[in-house]
Amino acid sequence: MPALIRVFTPTGLQEAPYQAESLAEAAHHEPQEGVYTVANTFQGTKTLKLDSHWDRLENSARLAGIALHLDRPRIQQALRQMIESSGYGDVRFRITVPQAQPNQLFITIEPFKSLAPEILEKGVKAITAPNSARQNPAAKTTGWMHARQTYTQAMPEGIYETFLCDESSHILEGLNSNFYAIREGELRTAKEDILLGISRQIVMEVAPPILAVNETPIHVIEIGQLSEAFLTSSSRGIVPVVEIDGVTIGFGTPGPIVTKLREAYQVWVAENLQEL
Repeated sequence: MPALIRVFTPTGLQEAPYQAESLAEAAHHEPQEGVYTVANTFQGTKTLKLDSHWDRLENSARLAGIALHLDRPRIQQALRQMIESSGYGDVRFRITVPQAQPNQLFITIEPFKSLAPEILEKGVKAITAPNSARQNPAAKTTGWMHARQTYTQAMPEGIYETFLCDESSHILEGLNSNFYAIREGELRTAKEDILLGISRQIVMEVAPPILAVNETPIHVIEIGQLSEAFLTSSSRGIVPVVEIDGVTIGFGTPGPIVTKLREAYQVWVAENLQEL
């Protein structure tokens, strides 16, 4: 099924000037300058931490020099209207705010596809990109959405994600994810020079009862000393990482701590869903 795209204006939803088969394809038509957020729904029209998405969208706009004040109730009503009319069931959606016309928001939805079971059962492989820290990483900009395609296209077959590193070779974040490592019973993840993901907020809440949290990034030379690793994003939750730069993490399979974290994450999600 193709993506459904509308422009949210002060007078309501309007037809978009283009069509696309997916969020990824629609991104090619969206402005190079702007900010955005991406999330998915559960049980049709239930969402998770939607206010946090709106907060980050407004903060991204501020950091990008865009004057933006979201009419949250009207946007949520418009999004719900699109979901119900589409017949897609659960959807993945993107809200994009163009810098040139911040009162003309693009809302794009597509049917939500859950992660393949084998990804969670076997974990994924990743690589690092040296000296690739983003400029203004706290802002979720459309410029980065377009720029990261270079990294995506360069990933070898079988590689799921590329992790960005600072000039000192500390692992910061993924192209569209946050990164976490487990070493000596401690959860390590960057706090500075990254986009603080919405799913990261959940991890920071559910992790402390399971293990100690240290918000400093690991260095690439520590990869071989990690017992487990994982990444997160709003649409995927927790995804085990079993290899980085050809180095096996732990035993090369999703480990017990990541499994516990994922279970705790899923319980938190189930208990905190809200209707649009």
